[in-house]
Amino acid sequence: MSDNTDTDATPDPDREASDAGEEEASTNGAKQDPDEPASDPSADEPSDPSEDRWGGEGETSETTLGSDVQVDGESDLEGDEENLLGGLDIESTADIEVPDRLVDQVIGQDHARDVIKKAAKQRRHVMMIGSPGTGKSMLAKAMSQLLPREELQDVLVYHNPDDGNEPKVRTVPGGKGEQIVEAHKEEARKRNQMRTFLMWIIIAIVIGYALILVQQVLLGILAAGVIYLAFRYGSRGSDAMIPNLLVNNANQKTAPFEDATGAHAGALLGDVRHDPFQSGGMETPSHDRVEPGAIHQANKGVLFVDEINTLDIRSQQKLMTAIQEGEFSITGQSERSSGAMVQTEPVPCDFIMIAAGNLDAMENMHPALRSRIKGYGYEVYMDDTIEDDPEMRRKYARFVAQEVENDGRLPHFTEEAVQEVILEARRRAGRKGHLSLKFRDLGGLVRVAGDIARAEDRERTERADVLQAKRRSRSIEQQLADNYIERRKDYELTVNQGDVVGRVNGLAVMGEDSGIVLPVMAEVSPSQGPGQVIATGQLKEMAEEAVQNVSAIIKKFSDEDISEKDVHIQFVQAGEGGVDGDSASITVATAVISAIEDVPIKQNLAMTGSLSVRGDVLPVGGVTHKIEAAAKSGLDTVIIPEANTQDVMIEDEYEDMIEIIPVSHISEVLEVALAGEAEKDSLVDRLKSITGKALDHEVGRQSGSPSPQ
Repeated sequence: MSDNTDTDATPDPDREASDAGEEEASTNGAKQDPDEPASDPSADEPSDPSEDRWGGEGETSETTLGSDVQVDGESDLEGDEENLLGGLDIESTADIEVPDRLVDQVIGQDHARDVIKKAAKQRRHVMMIGSPGTGKSMLAKAMSQLLPREELQDVLVYHNPDDGNEPKVRTVPGGKGEQIVEAHKEEARKRNQMRTFLMWIIIAIVIGYALILVQQVLLGILAAGVIYLAFRYGSRGSDAMIPNLLVNNANQKTAPFEDATGAHAGALLGDVRHDPFQSGGMETPSHDRVEPGAIHQANKGVLFVDEINTLDIRSQQKLMTAIQEGEFSITGQSERSSGAMVQTEPVPCDFIMIAAGNLDAMENMHPALRSRIKGYGYEVYMDDTIEDDPEMRRKYARFVAQEVENDGRLPHFTEEAVQEVILEARRRAGRKGHLSLKFRDLGGLVRVAGDIARAEDRERTERADVLQAKRRSRSIEQQLADNYIERRKDYELTVNQGDVVGRVNGLAVMGEDSGIVLPVMAEVSPSQGPGQVIATGQLKEMAEEAVQNVSAIIKKFSDEDISEKDVHIQFVQAGEGGVDGDSASITVATAVISAIEDVPIKQNLAMTGSLSVRGDVLPVGGVTHKIEAAAKSGLDTVIIPEANTQDVMIEDEYEDMIEIIPVSHISEVLEVALAGEAEKDSLVDRLKSITGKALDHEVGRQSGSPSPQ
């Protein structure tokens, strides 16, 4: 069972502090002279000017990126499971130095970081595909800091006296645009002052003439009003000469970074504001109503679009045109707006495109746009996990220090608290010997733990705070799963004792980190036609195929003729999300075999595992969360695929509550799960003889679970 959602919010690139683990990470880079390139060398880079500052082929190591955290005696730490900090000797994260540049703070995505460096040097486009929270927008912002700043441009839009609907565009060096606009405004102010002075003189003469010579007060007032309106109407022509500063890079310290994630057409491509007064001299000049798009703001910088597939096809087509031409005219995006009649001259948009998304992003992405990025750039897959070694543990300790420093309000973490964060990174990886690279989620854990310590007014965040944060920062799916388990207990829907025919406690996963017990029931009944397998419980495509694979084993196994019988399979209380995946295959097979042969199943156990058509038990995902769900439900035994034993990393509190039995074949499952020795032995022997698969060891004797990692 799965119900996955992605969100990814990116902060303002001008902020100095945000989340260093992922999209919300930022740099604490030093100030620099506006005339110097944006990417200042960090303190640990070689001072030799011949060194390649981009980290090209001449670079002998990654120390110039600050990616290594070295300690003495590192060779002695290899394979040392007890040293969770990789040899760091610290009292708290306050003792860990945090790199200044954002690219130096990237952890675990070495390949992606190398690609970003090369792409920044060569001005290539990049597409990054991977799970949310693995550092995609952080790398995009890092690229903007690596690009040179000296080429930045300001863009001005001028009134076109020949055709008001086609404003003229002019580019000037960055910072010059404000000076030009101020000069035009000053000139316009002087003209308006002269006009106003002349207007009041004429009005005074007219009113004086009307009062003294003609003695018609009303006529004088009317004449003065006409003169006032005439001067005001005439002054609009001089105001129209003031250019519109479309793109202003005067205060830009690095190359521009624009996040256009989820942007509508106007925000992405530029727009022309609607003008309610379109005639009679009251209208706003067309060039003043022009608004830049993200593609224009990103000129000479980086345009980042996450979830690229959410852009509509027309926007993707126009984006491809902008990439190809390096310039794009701005016009009204609404057909009903007066702006639809306005189209500027081409506006520069020479940006580097970084597209990002999950694996499904490539499905709805315009093929020509992807071809454009691939043909003139790089495609990168972001890793979810990385191998656990002393160097990576030190980097994770630095990650905690980065989160604390960038937040600015959290107490520093003690050594024991950092160790607990690293243990959680191991657990969330779901693979033995690996650490999770989903830093946004880990960053959330760090912030919650820090908030708890801050609320207690402590100077340091301690291990107990991290443990409490793990409980408080449970996902919505985990909270729902826990509530689901409790409600089933209240209504006695969880059966954890006794023996029942045709009923098995299966295990499933909600979201990514929440396990639940999902009972499966089977019943065999006479058929009024050809026998068939009927499964209910909102099965999705993969789950339906798994049921069909199970039926092949049942037909081969059973002594009874089931061609005239219907096999009914029910996934009890599967929920609105339904059942997706084949991890319930051994559960279904066991329930159906029990129903056909009328042999009861032990209800104190649960199981998970995929099943091949030959009866081999195959590995599945989420075993750790499934085992913990079984323990919470009061079950004392869990059957898992033998291949998944290395992935078991349950919390300490569940170790003594549950027995884990790994299996590799359906015959082993039946020998453990079925009750009644005589009937069980007969069934298992029959299945072995049919499949030709013999057990290499006595099943059921493995009483312990693998050590939690």
